[in-house]
Amino acid sequence: MREFGYRRVSDVATAVAVLDAEPHARFLGGGTNLVDLMKTGVERPALLIDVRELPLDRIESTEDGGLRIGATVTNSDLAAHPEVRRRYPALTQAVLAGASGQLRNMATVGGNLLQRTRCGYFADVTKPCNKRVPGSGCPAVEGEHHNHAILGASGHCVAVHPSDMGVALTAFDAAVSYESADGPGELPLAQFYLPVGDTPHLETALPPGALITGVTLPAAPVAARSRYRKVRERASYAFAIGSIAAALDVRDGVVRDARLAFGAVASRPWRARAAEEVLVGAPADATTFAAAADAELAAAKPLPRNGYKVTLMHNLVVSELTALAEGVAR
Repeated sequence: MREFGYRRVSDVATAVAVLDAEPHARFLGGGTNLVDLMKTGVERPALLIDVRELPLDRIESTEDGGLRIGATVTNSDLAAHPEVRRRYPALTQAVLAGASGQLRNMATVGGNLLQRTRCGYFADVTKPCNKRVPGSGCPAVEGEHHNHAILGASGHCVAVHPSDMGVALTAFDAAVSYESADGPGELPLAQFYLPVGDTPHLETALPPGALITGVTLPAAPVAARSRYRKVRERASYAFAIGSIAAALDVRDGVVRDARLAFGAVASRPWRARAAEEVLVGAPADATTFAAAADAELAAAKPLPRNGYKVTLMHNLVVSELTALAEGVAR
């Protein structure tokens, strides 16, 4: 591991100023992803700026009935918060589906959104990777890609984003607040992650040197009737091979509102807007749910060894929407 400096900060302005003065620095929250990448040589910061003592560790209700979640709130505290559990149960379920209890005690909301892909080629500095070394190639296209993208990928990168939390936040139209040298700003999560295109090394729309300060969830009555389902290759402590955050409002047998987002199928949490359009105003039955899945997955471009994800995601859409329509508890 490269030798690095360490500085602890206690206010946002200082954190941003320190990073502005040292462009090879990185913000350190829980370190559950960054430190691993430093050990493998993928990340080689000259300075770590510890932001855990910033006053960003609260969850508060907003005036419109939503929630404001500070960037240094731990995953464990987020999942356990009574208002998160009541208003956005899929978010609690998504967080609890990720990692282990020990890691959730350390990992932060801001860090979760910025975690890097777990693609094996990205993590191995002896291999080419366009995300790590632009222009070097994407060996996953012809190599090991059984858990890679089927939506929104390109020939330059087929890696997937690993966040469970991000999937639920995407379904409920969360927005990311940040502070930069030019002042504060906000990005809808739908615009936070950049499309892969031919620049997979550019992952977010955050300005250079920006610090995430929080996430805001707008009021969403439909979110109180939501679920998160994660499919993985072993029972626990594994990244998804496919996941879904779903919310459904059914009245008189008709879908009045629906929210869907997919995980482990694209370079970012994938909002299933085509599926939502099919659902709203249609009968809440298996035929509609299957049609919604087909509409979203029509754009899928699976690789030779990950076509199973199309079937997997279709079945997840139908099963989770059916459970919500029938009021099945988890």
